[in-house]
Amino acid sequence: MSEAAEDNPLEVVEICAGAGGQSLGLERAGFRHRLAVELDDNAARTLRHNLVKVLGYKEKEAEDTVRVGDVADPDVWNPSEHEGVDLLAGGVPCPPFSIAGKQLGASDERDLFAWAVALCGRMRPKALLLENVKGLSGNRFTAYRQHVLDRLHEFGYVAEWRLLQADQFGVSQLRPRFVLIALQREYAEHFHWPAPHPTPPPTVGELLSDLMAQGDWSTDRLIEWVKKANGIAPTIVGGSKKHGGADLGPTRAKAAWAEMGVDAKGVADDPPGPTNPRVKGVEHPMLTVEMVARIQGWYGPDFADWEFLGRKTSRYRQIGNAFPPPVAKALGEAIRMALLKEGEPRSLVESSKVTLDPVYKILRDRKRPMTVEQLVAKLASSGTPLEQPEVERRLVHLGHDFELTKKLRANGEVAFLLGDFKAFLGQDDHQRHHLFAEHRAKIS
Repeated sequence: MSEAAEDNPLEVVEICAGAGGQSLGLERAGFRHRLAVELDDNAARTLRHNLVKVLGYKEKEAEDTVRVGDVADPDVWNPSEHEGVDLLAGGVPCPPFSIAGKQLGASDERDLFAWAVALCGRMRPKALLLENVKGLSGNRFTAYRQHVLDRLHEFGYVAEWRLLQADQFGVSQLRPRFVLIALQREYAEHFHWPAPHPTPPPTVGELLSDLMAQGDWSTDRLIEWVKKANGIAPTIVGGSKKHGGADLGPTRAKAAWAEMGVDAKGVADDPPGPTNPRVKGVEHPMLTVEMVARIQGWYGPDFADWEFLGRKTSRYRQIGNAFPPPVAKALGEAIRMALLKEGEPRSLVESSKVTLDPVYKILRDRKRPMTVEQLVAKLASSGTPLEQPEVERRLVHLGHDFELTKKLRANGEVAFLLGDFKAFLGQDDHQRHHLFAEHRAKIS
């Protein structure tokens, strides 16, 4: 952080803060936390500990800053107390959008993305930063994303989505993250997405060689392994409380790790020693939690001192579920420049003019139901032609995230009428409250 940023920090309220990957990046970019809310006790303890140890908060200040509990519970915090904050940021739960899951979207009780957008409308921060998995960028969620842009436009924000790759910002990992940034109009023209680093990140071997050497490997064995681990890592997966202990991901990820000479079936307590087993004559060590943290971006003078609290599996999950600090820092710096109006003004494309899902936009503006044939004709006449199978596929997706009423006409044709968004927005009578209470112990 520059001296100017230290002297004049902007304030952030962070939801679903985890163990502090995004928190640390934003602090290094010149933000100070007014509040951070996190569900997991161990992650919250880690964040509090490092606010004091690394970021210079007083003990009482850190205790007051980090709230533990369901971010949507009004007993945990009161959003109205933070209206007009500089930045509202968060990494809301990924399972509703992950290709590894069922992609239930708005129908998933864990979905807080739409709630966070509605929260933005209530709090009116100058800027909003939300990040999630790549799955949210897919065709399954075009209407969901369109609805988000519509809502933010109504609230007075200019919003943009972008898929970012962590390795473009110095992180030795293939970690795509789908990012939404929205700014009030007076700041939006000054925002520019951060440019990728001009040089690639170190390989896994280069990044971890000093940590591997701590286990008394011979120099020859270490050199052999570093040569083998000559790429960047697959995506680190944090997992959830529902599933077993710590390992480095699904079958395909384990195969990629094996190609680099890493045993991904677990996480080690210590670096490999002289008797570490080989696989087919090749070094094949497990990684330690410290090594995984380094791969996730906790590395270098800005990020390396973070300490994780809890048992090994908890510490691994805290790391695996985090937003890499270097990526958060790059985004935070770009947002800070926009809020201070330091960025060169640019031409804006208003969110309301962006068409991600033309079927959704047509039905959104209609009070009467439309058949597939009518939709196909309307799309063709509006310059966004889609074939009938594609329209039908989009209607299926719409039905997952919105109330979609089917009307049977006298001639046997089915017409569709778009209703309310199914997502949890804070409604007192929403099914999320019951499901969250029922599965609280399994949610992370």
